[in-house]
Amino acid sequence: MDKIIILDMGGQYCHLLARRVRQLNVYSEIKNSDVNIDELKDAKGIIISGGPNSVYGEDAPKYDEKLFSLNIPILGLCYGHQLMASALGGEVKKGESQEYGSATLKVKIDEGVLAGLSTLETVWMSHGDVVEKLPDGFEIFGSTDDCKTAAVGNEKKQYYGLQFHPEVTHTPNGMKIIENFVLKICECKQEWNMHNFLEKKIEEIKEQVGDKGVFLLVSGGIDSTVCFALLEKALGSKRVYGLHVNNGLMRKNESRSVKKGLTELGFKLHVVKAEDDFLNPLAGVYDPEEKRKIIGEKFIEVQQKVVDKLELDNNKWLLGQGTIYPDTIESKGTKHSDLIKTHHNRVEAVQKLIDEGKVIEPISELYKDEVRKLALELKLPKSLIYRHPFPGPGLGIRCLCVEEPEKIKNEAGINKRINEIAEKYTMNGKLLPIKSVGVQGDSRTYSYAAVVMGKSNWSKLGELSTEITNNIPEVNRVVWLLHFSNFEGRVKQFSVTRPRIELLRDADEIVMEKLDPKSKFQIWQFPVVLIPYGVRGESIILRPVYSKEAMTAEFAKLKPKVLKRIVDSLLKIFGINAVFYDITNKPPATIEWE
Repeated sequence: MDKIIILDMGGQYCHLLARRVRQLNVYSEIKNSDVNIDELKDAKGIIISGGPNSVYGEDAPKYDEKLFSLNIPILGLCYGHQLMASALGGEVKKGESQEYGSATLKVKIDEGVLAGLSTLETVWMSHGDVVEKLPDGFEIFGSTDDCKTAAVGNEKKQYYGLQFHPEVTHTPNGMKIIENFVLKICECKQEWNMHNFLEKKIEEIKEQVGDKGVFLLVSGGIDSTVCFALLEKALGSKRVYGLHVNNGLMRKNESRSVKKGLTELGFKLHVVKAEDDFLNPLAGVYDPEEKRKIIGEKFIEVQQKVVDKLELDNNKWLLGQGTIYPDTIESKGTKHSDLIKTHHNRVEAVQKLIDEGKVIEPISELYKDEVRKLALELKLPKSLIYRHPFPGPGLGIRCLCVEEPEKIKNEAGINKRINEIAEKYTMNGKLLPIKSVGVQGDSRTYSYAAVVMGKSNWSKLGELSTEITNNIPEVNRVVWLLHFSNFEGRVKQFSVTRPRIELLRDADEIVMEKLDPKSKFQIWQFPVVLIPYGVRGESIILRPVYSKEAMTAEFAKLKPKVLKRIVDSLLKIFGINAVFYDITNKPPATIEWE
């Protein structure tokens, strides 16, 4: 079977590349950057992924220098583009400005990987370094306003470099570019599909589990439910114990709904109440990483309590998890990737069990859209398949915490720069002194948000957000103040408490109720975030996004009538002072704030 090999340089989108190649029904494999050259010789083509490092840095990933002596087509993306240029005699340096989010590529040569593209193409950027000088034999195929060498190539050798990411959905013709490389340049045969994956996965499950059983943690979301169905198909229902943990951080009536829904589908689901096990240890905790780790560890502790109560033999049961690839990559799951945030299914207790061979994760190499395709293959109902994703740590990571307000270095200067950019769009702007997690250039950031105020439209707000995050390093996220023309709140000391979770739970329910059916279907995920910022109370941030696989996301654009309905209802809740709307794409922001 023809295959494409992806060399992993630690990029957030590395596995997404493999997924895109499979989308073309072509087999793909991911190899570490320093894989021996002999393992690459039977590939029809090689793609070098992006990564968080600089090619001139001491921590740059190692690779076999014979890579470019192979007579095989090579496509370098982002860091891979810079690596190829540097290795072949070009020059890479830090760019004058960072470039995150949407950009316009001016295509100069519509051949090779850019064959069939228009003169102007929308592409997705996430980089700080640029290729300043090209190697001999290369020429510029396309440029953006901030990157002259955004697309380059050597047609004779069939080497191509792209500074942008064609693998993400926010490069609209990205699949055309990958198709050009995989099918036309590499001439791969299309022999891979999801049905083959299912058959192969069932055999892998049987082999890994042997004569043991699987104790599966079930949130009720699409990932764990597909995992449940897949394990039962492979092993039978008697060998799979499904446990749903009500951790006190769920949406309103979530556990009851999950139990009812899965029971109606024929699954035997057990529910355990464990609110105190989770809420008590979170009291007085402020750091988002620490919160995630506590929640993840508690899931394992509660699971073990149930195992002990049932008097099950740990040596005869594996822990099952509906982990998917974004969970792994954001948790520093590959050799050179950066830690963005620790997912609850990748905490130390889980990692220890993985190292001991006591965990099974049947869908860990899939993305959300692939999980949905697998769900269709398993004949699960569409009402479940297209349900909004909900994070494993639940409302615990949507309830932001602050120990004490920070003294921000050069706050006045940052406010001035934000406002100067906002004024170009006839708005005002300033720093919102609340931090959130972001992903910029494949690396984690934990930076402040900017808030903009005034009337505008979605298009201008998107441009404004991109300009602020590209030019102000202290900011990785931009929010729009709704309802008020201005609002002077203050940051307060808060950790996770029952009253705050209840407040957030009520706000979340209102948002879901006020969404119209069309918007609910179009929006991929809708986090509702509580921040300790206000006058006498707190504030809500609305974070609806469009996405397919969670590795990239675009902020959703709600209809004014729907948005007004939501905001008016939220401001009636006692304790809510203001409502903001997150107008940041991923990158530079993550979907969740923590």
